[in-house]
Amino acid sequence: MRSTLQQIMAKYGAIAVVIYLTIFTLVLGGSYFAIRLGWAPTSIASNAGIFTAAYLFTKLTQPLRIAATAMLTPIVGRLWRRGAEPPASSA
Repeated sequence: MRSTLQQIMAKYGAIAVVIYLTIFTLVLGGSYFAIRLGWAPTSIASNAGIFTAAYLFTKLTQPLRIAATAMLTPIVGRLWRRGAEPPASSA
């Protein structure tokens, strides 16, 4: 898994980082709001507890996020490069 991730980072660079951070943010935000909907804290310490629980859940999903990044990055990279190519001239 580590060598695959290193190969993807070497080939796609910033695209892989953006995809990983996007997935991280979505999981963290989603888990925060999922916990928040099921639990109504009444103090600031409770809100910190919600964020901590959401962060711990996000850390537990790290292998899945890395696998998703490894699968999505080549697809997004191809689409990105295809969109960056100049259109063929019709002359």
